Amino acid sequence: MVAVPDPKSIPSNAPEHCPGTESEQAGKSDACAGCDNKEICASGATKLPDPSLPFIKERMASVKRKILVLSGKGGVGKSTFTAQLGWAFAADEDTQTGIMDVDICGPSIPTIFGIANEQVHSSSSGWSPVYVQDNMAVMSVGFMLPTSRDAVMWRGPKKNGLISQFLKDVDWGDLDYLLIDTPPGTSDEHLSIVQYLKESGIDGAVLITTPQEVALQDVRREIDFCRKVGIRILGLVENMSGFVCPKCKNESQIFKPSTGGGKNLAKETNIEFLGAVPLDPRIGMSADYGVSFLDEYPDSPATTAYLDIIDKIKNILGD
Repeated sequence: MVAVPDPKSIPSNAPEHCPGTESEQAGKSDACAGCDNKEICASGATKLPDPSLPFIKERMASVKRKILVLSGKGGVGKSTFTAQLGWAFAADEDTQTGIMDVDICGPSIPTIFGIANEQVHSSSSGWSPVYVQDNMAVMSVGFMLPTSRDAVMWRGPKKNGLISQFLKDVDWGDLDYLLIDTPPGTSDEHLSIVQYLKESGIDGAVLITTPQEVALQDVRREIDFCRKVGIRILGLVENMSGFVCPKCKNESQIFKPSTGGGKNLAKETNIEFLGAVPLDPRIGMSADYGVSFLDEYPDSPATTAYLDIIDKIKNILGD
């Protein structure tokens, strides 16, 4: 396992060849000449522990399970899967579920849950998440934008600051599961989550792919990321695995698994293959209307696949 880079390692106003605030050369290298941060970096103050970590640990103490949902490639249905996982957990009224959307630049979770017009309120105990139902809470930057058309154009440090606030300032209460929906790739948001939850612990990650090789290539990088930073991989899900006709219920291959698809990748990398979810056009329609696909279409083969995958995740976690 390699050391996880500090998400605030390079300030937004740093010069091009900044060695990083935690480096032994911080404030001393040639690249630091003329940098506004030179004096504070040289003083060693930037190497001190992040002051937010104790507050995050305290807030996360009441969260039993913290699960990341990751994908290397965008557009593979990661946020939709996160939502279905959330709906399935919350189907048990005694299970308290939280969804944290850290896809800062593309926050789709509010739309998928039908709560895009809601706002975040603050109280003496912190920010109040938006409740989809009594036992399912959601937090996303999408609630904080003036309109759904507004672009979020933030550099790393500002993204990291908001993620820290989602963890330490949101009044999550007692949760059985906190599902963390991440953006594609292995960048600022992913490093921040790993760094901030280092002491609290991450129970595992679910990786989402589609069958074609162009998606699998990026998932291989995601697997490598998880292994380097020490995140347990709960398993791999192949999404959009064939097309189910709503009329006849027959399945056809749309995205050809030219190199064996997710199942072959899981075998190749020695990780659990959780299952394959067929492409049902009603999944996208449910996301657009903010309703649970599992509840609306219990007869779909995709619903059966989702529920089987969720049962496997619970079994792996010992729940």
